[in-house]
Amino acid sequence: MDKSLNVLGKPLAECSTDPLTGFYRNGCCDTGPGDRGSHTVCAVMTEEFLAFSKYVGNDLSTPRPEFRFPGLKPGDRWCLCASRFLQAHDEGCAPRVNLQATHRRALDIVPLDVLEAHRADA
Repeated sequence: MDKSLNVLGKPLAECSTDPLTGFYRNGCCDTGPGDRGSHTVCAVMTEEFLAFSKYVGNDLSTPRPEFRFPGLKPGDRWCLCASRFLQAHDEGCAPRVNLQATHRRALDIVPLDVLEAHRADA
């Protein structure tokens, strides 16, 4: 696992334990060599983003009990793939981002100014 630092250079904060998120399902947007999707952006779900994600082939709102996935609803926090976040940004429907819980490796894909433009506490 990569060192747990956020995009601000500080220790990575928890994203969500209810629902339990993260590539490693530890509640944090930690990443490492096995995380090819770079699940590093801690995003706050919105209706608009959930609809967009479903439209592009990743239905995050439908429960999948066989994978112990409850389905997401607006307000839930979730570790998104950095490339999906950037795609949503480009399409004008990016969700808000918790910068303290967004892993620094997200910066490999998403510029800091784009993340800051969507910060949850802005």
